[in-house]
Amino acid sequence: MPTIRTIQGSSKLYKIWERFVTKGEIDASFIRKGIADSWIRSSAYGIDPYDESIRTKIDKGTLEKKKKAFEPFLKIAFPFMETIYRDIGDSGMEVRFTDSEGYVLAYLGDEVVYAERDRYEGINVSEEEVGTNAIGIVLKKGMPYQVSGPEHYIKMFHGITTSAAPIKDDDGNVLAVLSISEKNDIVHPHTLGMILASALAIEHEIKLIKSNDELRRVNNHLDAIMQTIVEGIMTISHDGVITDVNLFAQKIFKRQYSELIGKTIDEITGKPIMNMIRNEISATEEKEVQFSVGGRKRTILFSFKPIHYKDDNLREYLITFRETKNVYSQVNKLFGSKAIYTFEDILGSSKLIKDAVRLAKTVAVTDATILLHGESGTGKEMFAQGIHNESPRKRHSFVFINCGAIPRDLVASELFGYEEGAFTGARKGGNPGKFELADGGTLFLDEIGDMPLDTQANLLRVLETKEVVRVGGNEVIPVDVRVIAATHKDLVEEVRKGNFRSDLFYRLNVMPINTPSLRDRKEDIRVLVDYFYLQFTKNEKKKVSIDESFYTLMKQFSWPGNVRELQNVMQMITNINSDKKRLSSQHIPEYIKEKVGVVTASDQEELFVRPLNLIEKEAIMNALKASNHNVVQAAKMLEIGRTTLYRKMEKYNIV
Repeated sequence: MPTIRTIQGSSKLYKIWERFVTKGEIDASFIRKGIADSWIRSSAYGIDPYDESIRTKIDKGTLEKKKKAFEPFLKIAFPFMETIYRDIGDSGMEVRFTDSEGYVLAYLGDEVVYAERDRYEGINVSEEEVGTNAIGIVLKKGMPYQVSGPEHYIKMFHGITTSAAPIKDDDGNVLAVLSISEKNDIVHPHTLGMILASALAIEHEIKLIKSNDELRRVNNHLDAIMQTIVEGIMTISHDGVITDVNLFAQKIFKRQYSELIGKTIDEITGKPIMNMIRNEISATEEKEVQFSVGGRKRTILFSFKPIHYKDDNLREYLITFRETKNVYSQVNKLFGSKAIYTFEDILGSSKLIKDAVRLAKTVAVTDATILLHGESGTGKEMFAQGIHNESPRKRHSFVFINCGAIPRDLVASELFGYEEGAFTGARKGGNPGKFELADGGTLFLDEIGDMPLDTQANLLRVLETKEVVRVGGNEVIPVDVRVIAATHKDLVEEVRKGNFRSDLFYRLNVMPINTPSLRDRKEDIRVLVDYFYLQFTKNEKKKVSIDESFYTLMKQFSWPGNVRELQNVMQMITNINSDKKRLSSQHIPEYIKEKVGVVTASDQEELFVRPLNLIEKEAIMNALKASNHNVVQAAKMLEIGRTTLYRKMEKYNIV
């Protein structure tokens, strides 16, 4: 279902339009591509953006012939137009039926408001005749479209928003276009969805006529529109009695149509909805409400629109419902954390990294809680994102929170949300926490070892009950979240010290995965160096070779900051030596050379000379590691006596 485009920055949009029509310049970063392309075509057609005259209008005889040819379609479409205009229309709204050549064959609108505008049947509103407009673009593209304000090519139409949808035949050819035009300040939030639903319903009716099936009654058209919108829609009388609901609303309330009709909305929700409508909220805002459905708490956002009849008496309200988890999911995808990495982005061919990735892939398809353990910079977040993108939850939110970067007093409100007035500075209306934002998806708790003890207790309860209670609130909100935690600390030791709850540790440590340090997989340094060099090279076409001495010295360093440190070093080297045709060890930062004990000769040839004591110490440590710290075996491997080995271990302070 297309989303409604809300015009923002119309002043800037007008300036961009004015610059284009006067100078031919266009800001493609702000204008939608479809609009920009249409402007260019409109200019090529020779259309005057300031001309308010009608370019093409057919005579009455030709119009009647066209109407006669379209009579079967008009009989189906016109009741839809009347329903939309009568039940949902605002002052100044136009509903039009246009044929495939762009001629308006049927029209409903406010003749007073639009006395000086294009409102007559027989006028051609194709792009070739009136420039950029929703109907013209639909005829070009064959898909629903909405054009608002200064997106129109002709200035005369800058005060309106038009939503249009195609009516197609069985082969996908556009037969006609159904459209709604409204003043910019009264655009209904579901206009494009309603016009698309109507167009699809008309197509369906045409197919039924062609196949000689029974026609549905015209008075069900509004219901057909309601049923196709992927939001809960309900109409209620002025005193709150439910008169109609769509399928999505039935799913939200888990009741059949017959179980809802005739009941009051307050009775169904258990909340004073009618009082909120009359006294607390306006028709331009949404209200968050929590209620119980089948013993399970649900949180929804609802809004309403009064429906007035011709006598101006309030008869009904149109209520829309949206589940907050769906709203939060969309918002988080647009503005929150995103899982952009997959397992293919984790570089390396060493056994350690391959084993870690293999284990992560195996558990990704399950719903098990995962604990990632590894030093800082080893790529724990990349693993978390890879797990999310490999899991059945990949189409839902991936929410990230660093437990060590948030002030101690705010951790609970960030995780679990808060109600209005919960504390000084709390936002009006409250705020959802990370668990609510991640509902249906994955929550990544980085640096879990730094979480305060009191918050650990609340987290344990949420993991066990799958329910959250906002700070300052008492409503229980169910959440379906897969948790991935990560830490560089030894949580077993933290439990022993009393810094971490043992029960939470066991709850998180269902599937532990270790992200190996870079010094333990030095065979991967070459591929990482090559990758980061290409990533940071400004001129990708420039062929630069890397000397073997560069790789050798980079492998000798211990990399305490792991892959993140290597990435930063490569960025620094690339930036400083962007004019070099070859990289060698002389371009490596001095602090790395000092750590590995490299002495550079005065001439062009580089000599890698390391002090004997360093070589001896390294050999002893390697032997001890290879023998699992068995001194007798290590001495045999080094071909020295056990007493000598003990003496050298004491000399080098090797425990």
